[in-house]
This record gives sequence, structure tokens and C-alpha cells, in this order.
Amino acid sequence: IALGERECSIQRRHQKVLEEAPSPFIDEKTREAMAAQAVALAKAVDYRSAGTVEFIADSQRNFYFLEMNTRLQVEHPVTELVTGLDLVEQMIRVAAGEKLAIQQQDVTLSGWALEARVYAEDPDRNFMPSIGRLSRYKPPVDGEFSSDDHGRYTVRVDTGVFEGGEISMYYDPMIAKLVTHGSTRDAAIAAMATALDRYVIRGVNHNIPFLNALVNHPAFRRGELTTGFIDEHYPDGFSSSTGAAGVQRSAESMMETVAIATFAQSMDDQRALQIDNQLRRTQESSPVICYSALMADKEKSLDLKVKTVQTDSALSSDGLRTIDIECDGENLAVSSNWKPGMINFEATLVSSGTAKQALVAQLDRSNNAWTVTRNGRAETVKVLRPAVAALEKLMPEKVPPDLSRFLLSPMPGLLIKISVSEGEAVKAGQELAVVEAMKMENVLTAEQDATVKAIQHEAGASLSVDEVIIEFD
Repeated sequence: IALGERECSIQRRHQKVLEEAPSPFIDEKTREAMAAQAVALAKAVDYRSAGTVEFIADSQRNFYFLEMNTRLQVEHPVTELVTGLDLVEQMIRVAAGEKLAIQQQDVTLSGWALEARVYAEDPDRNFMPSIGRLSRYKPPVDGEFSSDDHGRYTVRVDTGVFEGGEISMYYDPMIAKLVTHGSTRDAAIAAMATALDRYVIRGVNHNIPFLNALVNHPAFRRGELTTGFIDEHYPDGFSSSTGAAGVQRSAESMMETVAIATFAQSMDDQRALQIDNQLRRTQESSPVICYSALMADKEKSLDLKVKTVQTDSALSSDGLRTIDIECDGENLAVSSNWKPGMINFEATLVSSGTAKQALVAQLDRSNNAWTVTRNGRAETVKVLRPAVAALEKLMPEKVPPDLSRFLLSPMPGLLIKISVSEGEAVKAGQELAVVEAMKMENVLTAEQDATVKAIQHEAGASLSVDEVIIEFD
């Protein structure tokens, strides 16, 4: 029997990144034809287990055989969620000599499932592998949930790592498979975007911002999928500061980011003022605190008024605190149970009397700035008192050092080859060294013509990220 198709066109370097079932491209006629071909192939070779037949399709839905994998594949959970079958159980039963308890007419596809492959890699640095210890690791909770917008949905996390564990350079960089299921494709995508926003990984770099940018991309949401999707929409690579290609930062999105950072800063200030009863006296003297929000890529500040109502008496029965924000003439009410030190930020926002909107993000504090990460975009906001904000604008920017004279290791790994010698003149594009990490050899080439001044390491050396390998004149 055949269990429907999986759409695996979103790939990078011929490796699958997102998979879903069913395919938004395949119609029922094509689905039946594919199933018939797959079953005929399995019968022709007397195949007796779960297996995967791969086809490639053109724009007219003509499909062509590629290969058969005589095993489960990484994306098998999406098939399990849309069919309700445990494929591993079925494999074991067949291997034990049992006959299948279901027939082809019993196979029905229910809803839509989406899988994202979570990797230890840095999408901002051309997806270089990342190693290290997982200082924080908190995946989304498995189970069934409900949403006001998309009804009931399922989240499933298949993983083998844990907080405190180490991601090694000797193995594949996959951290987990994150899978969601909903009644429709839109529901499965919305559940995936939220689950990615809730997925906390610290200690190593990871591709969650990239995955979130993909599922929020307008072309992906329209189902316009090809194997060249990533190269077409990200020809210059990915940057977490810009997020989904083709998705401009709206004034509304920026306002929401500011609201999240302002809530966090207000809570942080509240905690500081609890010393020596300062909080009560501050609220009695002035119920309004004025802030200015400075975006990392914006020169002008946004003037904010934050009404502080976070006293014990203002707590709701479920621990929610609410602050009212006036920003550029817009009134926002943000309610959350977030406390200083928490990474996940979940809140409801009401803007100028509109319906409640759910906000999900991750918050990181660095000195006096907040980094708000959501929907595949990381934005840095400084929420300061107006006098401090005025001085902040006068601070000189630190110029990064010139590293053009050095070849740096882009990842932790093993230096397996030095291709040049000291005093040698090299040309742009010439191979300089080869670094091995996570089962891949990475060839490092010259970015410009230069002369090798010194070689800092010999083949066989273990390198850390950004360690100098070669110095040039």
C-alpha cells in the first residue's frame, strides 16, 4: 500500500530543510498515479517493509522516478501525523511475519503536517557548523493544543539532545526534528512558526531563525515550492537581522517589538525598585514612567509612555501583569506573566481597542539592550529613560578591527590540509586550506590576491571558530 506523498522540495545543498504532507502541488489524479507506480515497484522487487520512493515533478505535474530508499526517512513523522499510522510499529510487525492490518482503501489523509530540521549551524555565516555545550535547551512542549485562529493542532519534537549536553564536531549537526499538524496547511504553518519562536537553544548557533523566515515567506505560504527556492529567494545568503526575504518590517511589527522590550524593561526596573520600598514611593509620586526606545538600525527614537500598574494588587488570578503603552500616538496594552531572567516571552496585546493578539518571542539581555527574536528576525532595542537615550545617541560607534589580512577558521574543526606555503603569492579564489567539521570538508579560498606572510597552524591542528590560520602581507 501507499501512504501518500511528502513534499521535500525546500532544500539547501541537496539536503532537505522543510518537509510536508501532503504536497500543495499534487492533485488527486497525480497522487493516485504516483501511488500506483510506487506499489508496482515494490511488488516488482518483492519488497517487504516500509520504504520511500522518490520522484521529481515538473511544472505540468509530469513525474519521473529518482530512487527508492529501502528504509524510513528523516521526514517520516509527517506521514504518521496525516495517516495516523505508526510506521515503525508497522515495520516491526511486517518483519515478524504479520500481514498488514490495513488495506489501501483504509488509508486516508487527515489535515496537514510540516517538519523542520533543526541544526547546529550558523545561518548568518553561510550555515557553518556550530559546536559546543547546550547551556540552555528547552524545546516546545509535545502534545495537542488549541488556537483561537487555527483550531486544534499538534506539536511533536523528535530529539536526542538535552540541556548540558555537548554538540560535537564528529557527528551530524542535527539537533531535532520539529513537527506540527493542523487541520489545514495554514494551521500547520502557523503552529510551526509559533513552535519555532518557543524553541530555546543557547550555547551553540542554530538555524531556527532561518526556518522561521522560510515558513513566514510569502512564496512558501502560497505553496510555490521548488528545489531552487532557497537559492532564488536568498541569493546573497540569510541574515537574522532582516528575517524572511520579501517580508518588509512593518510599522505594526516594529511597534510590537518595542512593546515587548518595553514590558521587559519595565519589569526589570520594577525589580530594581523593590529595594528599600522604592517601588511604592515611586508609584505614589508618579504613576507614569517615560521611556525612549532606540532601534539598533534606526537613528530616531520612539517616545513612549508606560503606565506602571505592576503592583501585587494589580496581578490577575493567573499571574498576568499588564502595562499600558502609548507609542507614537498608538495605545497598546500588553499582558504577560514574563519575569526577568526568562527567555520565552508570551503575551497578549490589545492595540487601540482591537481584538487580542498573541505575541510569542524570545528575549535576550545584553548590557542595556534587549534582543527580541521572533518570526525569523532578531532585533535589538534599547529602552532607556529620555535623558539617557539622548546621551546614548552621542556615544561613538566602535569600529570593528580589520581582519582582511588573516584567514580565519569559520567554524570549529580539524585542519586537515594547508595548500600554500610562506612567501607564496596567491590569487583570489585559490585554495588555501581545508577544515573538516561534522562529516564535511570545507575548502577555504583566498578572497583577494595576496602574499602569505605566516602560517599559524599545521595540518592536524584542532581549530576554534575565528582562529587565525594564515596571515598575509
